[in-house]
Amino acid sequence: PEPPGSTYSLPALQAPNSESPTVQPLEKLSKLENYLFINKFNSSFKFQLFMTKPFQISDQNGIQFLTITVIDWIDIFTRKEYKLVVVDSLNYCINNKGLEIYAWCLMSNHLHLLCRAKEPAHLSDIMRDFKSFVAKKILMSLENESIDSRSKWILNQFKFRGNISKRVDIYKFWFDGLHAIGIESPKFFEQKLHYIHQNPVRAMIVEEEEHYLFSSARDYAGMKGLVKVAVY
Repeated sequence: PEPPGSTYSLPALQAPNSESPTVQPLEKLSKLENYLFINKFNSSFKFQLFMTKPFQISDQNGIQFLTITVIDWIDIFTRKEYKLVVVDSLNYCINNKGLEIYAWCLMSNHLHLLCRAKEPAHLSDIMRDFKSFVAKKILMSLENESIDSRSKWILNQFKFRGNISKRVDIYKFWFDGLHAIGIESPKFFEQKLHYIHQNPVRAMIVEEEEHYLFSSARDYAGMKGLVKVAVY
C-alpha cells in the first residue's frame, strides 16, 4: 500500500532482544521502507503469529522469502525442459494470479523466491497452485517421455514418499510448506536478495551470479531475464 498523504511518525515494532529502531518521518523513507513500515504497523498482531509459527506465511500480502524444495532433495531440475516448466509457471502466476517477484533462483532441487501477492490474492493460494501444476506437468513427462534416464528411479522415490503420506494419492513431488520467512526491513530484503543470487556461485556452477540463466541476477545486471521481475 502507498503511504498516507499526511506526514506523521508511528512507533515501529520492536523484535524480541533488539533495540528499538529510530523512527523516521514517512516522507524520508524509500518506497520499500514505506511499504515495510506501514505494513508492519497495520499487521502488528501478525508478528506474534509468525514468532509462534515459524516458517508460516503470517502476512499473505507482505514480502516473503520462500524456499520450495523437491522431496528428498532429488535433483529433478537438471533438464532444461523441467526448468522451463518452472519459468513458465512463475510467469503465468505473475501475469494472471497477482504474484510479484523481486528475486528468484532455480537450483537442481529447490527454488528460492523473494516475492509477495498483490491484494486481494493470497500468497499461499498462488504457491499451492504453482506447486501443484509444476508437479503434475513434470510427473506426466516422467511417466510418458524419456528425456531423463532416471525416470523410473525418480518415480519410485516419489511413489514411496506418496505411500507414507496421508494427503497424497500416488506421488509426492515437493516437501510440504514454503519455508516462508517474512521480510521486516530493507536490510533483510537486501541480504536475502544477495543470498538468492549467490546460490549458483556458491555451488560453483558459475563464477559470476549474472551468468546463471535461471535466476533474476541477470535482471539486476541490466540483462533480460527469463521471469518478469520487479527489480528493486
